[in-house]
Amino acid sequence: MKHVKIAFLALLLIVSYGTTNAQDKENPWMLTFGANAIDVKGGNSDITIGPKISLGRYLGKGFSLELASAVNEISRPWGAGSDATYVGLDLNVKYDLNNAFGETSWFDPFLFVGGGENWVGSEDGLGFNAGAGFNAWFSDHVGINVSGGYKKVNTPIDFEMMQYSVGLAWKFGNSDSDGDGIRDKDDDCPFEVGLAELKGCPDTDSDNDGVEDCRDECPTVAGLAEFHGCPDTDGDGIPDMMDKCPEVAGLKALHGCPDKDGDGVADKDDACPEVPGPKTNAGCPFKDTDDDGVIDLIDKCVEVKGPASNDGCPVIPGEEVMAELNKYGRTILFDTAKWTFKKESYATLEPMTTIFKEYPDANFIIEGHTDSVGTTASNQLLSERRANAVRDYFISNGINADRLATKAFGESKPVDTNATPAGRSNNRRTEVKLAE
Repeated sequence: MKHVKIAFLALLLIVSYGTTNAQDKENPWMLTFGANAIDVKGGNSDITIGPKISLGRYLGKGFSLELASAVNEISRPWGAGSDATYVGLDLNVKYDLNNAFGETSWFDPFLFVGGGENWVGSEDGLGFNAGAGFNAWFSDHVGINVSGGYKKVNTPIDFEMMQYSVGLAWKFGNSDSDGDGIRDKDDDCPFEVGLAELKGCPDTDSDNDGVEDCRDECPTVAGLAEFHGCPDTDGDGIPDMMDKCPEVAGLKALHGCPDKDGDGVADKDDACPEVPGPKTNAGCPFKDTDDDGVIDLIDKCVEVKGPASNDGCPVIPGEEVMAELNKYGRTILFDTAKWTFKKESYATLEPMTTIFKEYPDANFIIEGHTDSVGTTASNQLLSERRANAVRDYFISNGINADRLATKAFGESKPVDTNATPAGRSNNRRTEVKLAE
C-alpha cells in the first residue's frame, strides 16, 4: 500500500508540466491501458498488480461512459489452498469536475460510479464501485490516467476491496473533419479545407467584401466584417437583416427605424410623426377639446374648462355659497333713486369679490330689483343701472368681465309687500345666480 501512495505522488510531480485539455466533443473517445492494483479487505491476500484497459465515450456536459476491464491474481483467497484469478468488467459513468469548476488546462479530475461482473476463480457475481481520479495531458491526445476507488463484490463469499490504477490515455475522434490540420474547435470552417492564417477557412470571397465565404453570413452581397459580411445600407449600425427600416437610418431601440418626434414610436407606425404622443394612441397626443390640460378620454366636461382635480369640470359654488352671496347681495345699499353705492355697501361688496375669485371657473348673473315706488319704466331702468353698477365694481376689482352678466326685473318680482317701508326695503335688492 505504501508503494502505491509513493507512485501516486511521483505521478503528480511528473504531470505538472502538461499543457492541454480534457476529453471533449472534439475528441470524444478515450482509450486507456496500464496497470492496476487491488487490496482485498478482511482476507489474507497480498496486494497484487495486473493489467487494466478501458474505453470511454464523451456524452456531453462533463459526463462520459467507460467500459473497463482488469485482471489480477489473488493469492489463496479466503484461506483457499491455491491462488485464484480475478477478472473485473465494469461499466462506469464518469463526471469531469472541470465542467463544474472551470478548465484547468492539463489537469482533468473526475469522479466515477458504476458496476459490473466479477470473476474469482470459478465463482462470479455482480459488483458496485465508486471512486475518483484524474487525467494529466501531455498533448492534445496523449496523457496519463490515474484512478482509485472502492469496490464491493457479491460472489458466494462477498468481499470488499480497494482498486488503484495508472495507465497511458489516448484521446481520439473526429477532431479535424476537413483534414486541413486545424482542429474543428479552432476551425471557423470545419468542413472546408482552409488556411491556418484564415482560421481554417479557404481563401475565397465571392462578394469581395474582405470576409471569406465560410465566415460570411451574406456571401453574395458585399457587407462589413463587424456584421459577418452582411450589409448596413443606411449606415445606422444595424445590419439590414435585423433592420426593419434598412433604407432609412434609425435607432437600435426601434430596430433601425427613425423617430422624428422622439416619442418612442417609429415613424412608420406613428400616426402623428411630427408631434409627440403615447404609443397607446398610435403616437398622437390625446385630444383635449377645451384645452384645460385634461384629455377628453378622462374629461367629464369635454367642452368646458376645468381642473384635473375636478375631472376636467369647472369648480362651481354649492348651495351654501350661493346663499351667502345672496345674503350679501340683499344688503347692497344705493343712494335714493340712484345707482351709486352708499358707503356702508363696500363692506358687503368686498367679501362677494373674494367668493367670486375662489371659483374662477364659475360664471354668474347679477339681477337687479326695485320696489313699486315710481313708474314701471323708471324702476326697470333703475334696476338695470344698479345691476350694471354692481357688475362694474366686480370687474374693477379683478373679476373677468366674461364671467359676469346682468338682468334687470324692475318692480316685477317682489319678495315682500310694497305697502310697508320694511316690505319695500326687502324688494330693493340685488341677487346673484349661477349662469348655465
